[in-house]
Amino acid sequence: MTQAQPEARYAALVELLRDLSKGADLVVTFSGGVDSALVLAAAVEAVGARAIALTAVSPTLPIEETEAAVALARELGATHELVDAHELDNEAYAANTGDRCYHCKTELFDLAVVAARARGAGAIVDGTIVDDLAGHRPGLRAAAEHGVHHPLVTVGYTKPEVRAAARALGIRAWDKPSFACLGSRFAPGTRVTLDRILRVARVESALRREGFRQFRVRYQQVAGDGVGASVAEQARIELDPAEIPRLVAAGVRERVLAAGRAEGFDRVSLDLEGYGARPG
Repeated sequence: MTQAQPEARYAALVELLRDLSKGADLVVTFSGGVDSALVLAAAVEAVGARAIALTAVSPTLPIEETEAAVALARELGATHELVDAHELDNEAYAANTGDRCYHCKTELFDLAVVAARARGAGAIVDGTIVDDLAGHRPGLRAAAEHGVHHPLVTVGYTKPEVRAAARALGIRAWDKPSFACLGSRFAPGTRVTLDRILRVARVESALRREGFRQFRVRYQQVAGDGVGASVAEQARIELDPAEIPRLVAAGVRERVLAAGRAEGFDRVSLDLEGYGARPG
C-alpha cells in the first residue's frame, strides 16, 4: 500500500458522503465508536453543519458511552441529536431468540428515518465496515430495510484502516476499544430485562473505574451449589488477555468481586480465554 492510498480513500469517503447528502442534511447513526466517528468526521468535512449525528439512548448504552459520544460529536463539530430508544419494551428483543440485534437496529433506524424526514435529509449512513459483512449480522438486514448506506464498506475500509485514518485525522477515539450494546451480554435464549441490564452495567462500570479498557461482563445462569439448589446467576468477566493479570492482583480482585456481589451475582468468574474468544 502506498502512502497516497489512505488519503485517496478518505477523499473518496468525503466525496461519497457529499453525493449522498444531495445538498441536504446527512444523518449519521453515531455510537461514539471509531467507525461511526470516522464517518461523522468525513460527513462534517463533506457537508459541514448539515452533518447530523444521531445517538439512540437507552439502558443498553452505558451512561459513560453516551457521555463520550456527546463529547466526541462536539469535538468533531457535528450537530448532535440524542433520541430515546425503548428496545427493552419490545418482546421480540427481550425474548432474545437469536435475532435481538435485528430488533435493536430496527428501532434505531426507525428513529433515524423520523429524524431524516423531519430535516429533509438526503440519506442515512452508518459505521458498518468491511469486517462486519462476515458472520451472522441481523442488523444489516434492518439497515437494508431502511435504506441505510454503509459508506465505509463502499470505499473498502477495514478496522485497521479505520483506526489508521482516525489517528491521522486526530480523532480521539482512534484507539477506542470495541463496544457492543449491553444486550450482547446475554446468550440467545436468556431473557434480557432492565434489571439484568442495569446490574451488568454496574459491574462493567466497576471494571472501568479500575482502569480496564477492553472488557465484557456476560450474564449467565448456571446450576446452583448443593443438592436441590436453585439456578445461580453468574457474572462472567472477559478481558483483553494482556489485562488479565491485573484483575487477579490483590485489591483489584476483591473490589471487582464485591461489585459483583453487590449486584446480587452468586458467582463472579473470569474467562481465561479473554475478550473476543467467542462471538457476541
